Formats: sequence, structure tokens, C-alpha cells
Amino acid sequence: MNKSLRKPLVVGNWKMNKTPHECVELLDELIPMVSEVDRADIVVCVPFVDLCSAVEKTRGTNIRVGAQNVHSAPKGSFTGEISAEMLLEIGATSVIVGHSERRTYFGETDETVNLRARAALDAGLQTIICVGETLTDRDAGITEEVVGLQTKIALQNVSAEQMANVVIAYEPVWAIGTGRNASTAQAQEVCAQIRSIIGKIYGDFIADRTHILYGGSMNAANCADLLNEADIDGGLIGGASLKPVDFTVIVKAANNN
Repeated sequence: MNKSLRKPLVVGNWKMNKTPHECVELLDELIPMVSEVDRADIVVCVPFVDLCSAVEKTRGTNIRVGAQNVHSAPKGSFTGEISAEMLLEIGATSVIVGHSERRTYFGETDETVNLRARAALDAGLQTIICVGETLTDRDAGITEEVVGLQTKIALQNVSAEQMANVVIAYEPVWAIGTGRNASTAQAQEVCAQIRSIIGKIYGDFIADRTHILYGGSMNAANCADLLNEADIDGGLIGGASLKPVDFTVIVKAANNN
């Protein structure tokens, strides 16, 4: 697989952090730090209430703005949900679906992740689909089976053309916010398996051009080694994305890879 065909991508997932005012303050600090990044794409996925502020603040910069979730329906009686069309109209370009916290705390399933992903793709949003195994899965030796099934179901009825807007983020659940990290070799192994699955479904041409990110506690200290791997095209960054200095280290590591 030819990594040079894929532009590095770093996505910050702010989770449930920062008010609109705090969002602008963080971006005020981040924007000049990454202004000279000319190769890696940068996305910040912020809480719904921050989207308008973030879009306005990043206008004319090299940072794009995304959301952390999207509903599968275009409108209707779904209190508390947001549609893809709503995200597009306020200027969001990307969205995360299927994050492990959504699966764990809010009942997301492989099937609902697929529905949300397809709605986002139908609307033209870059769709960052999260997959990953639990510690129980890894200890049982079924990581490949679990991640493979999640990937296959997430991509059901996704066309080859839509794959241009698909990003797969491998996030081992046991390495998120726990202080435990997958080794570089473990991360690369699973990302390579994901690319192989995409190749079997869509062919090598598309697999070679699909971005696969690592999302298991990538930080300023370990990013360079992870980003040097053949099948890791960037990161889905949690806590470090709230620290402009650390996030910039990761972005520049991706840019220079």
C-alpha cells in the first residue's frame, strides 16, 4: 500500500468540553501555531453549541470544523438530535460517528452507526467512523474479528464513490483515557487489517486511498512513532486536542511524516 497517496489527517475530538467563549479562546491560541502546516489536514470536532463559533473563527484558516455525532434521519421527532443537513448549513464539513463513548453510554450499535454514517455520506460530509475492541475482546484474541465486523457493518450500502469521504478511526476502547496505550506494532497491525478489509470490499485502489486514523490516546510523546507506520494516516485526538501546544506537536508530526 502506498502511503503517499493519502494526505495526513489529524482530527481533534473535544468531547463535552468548552463553552462557545472557551472554544474561541482555544482556537485563538491554536490557529497561529498551525498556520504554516501545509500538508496535513486539520479538523476540530466540537460540541454542537460550539459549531457556529468554531466555523466563524476558523474561516480563512487551514482548520476545518466537524461535529461529534449526527442522526440518520433528515428531520423529525428525534429530540436532542442533529441532522446532516443542519451541520452542513452552519458550515461543518466533517462528523464523527460510532465513537466508543457513544456505543458504551448511549446505546449505539453497529447498525445505528451504519445508518448515521450513510446519512452523513449522503449529505457529502467527511465521515469519521470509529471502530475498536474492548479489553475483553483483546484478551480473548478476537480483535481482528470484532474490528472487522464493525468495519464491514459500518460500510454496508456505502458506495465506492462515497468512500472518498470515509475515514476509519481505530480506537481500542481499552486505550482511551485509561493511560494504557496500544503499542505501535499493535496499532499498525489492526490498521493494516482494516485496510485489507476495505480492499476486499472495494478493491486495492480505494483501500490505498482511504484514511485510517489511530485514536487510542495518541499524544505529543508517542505520535511520531505511530504516524511513521505504513497504515496509520493520522490521529483522532481526544485530551491532547484541548491543549494547543500538544495538539500542534501532533499536527506537525503528521505534516512532516
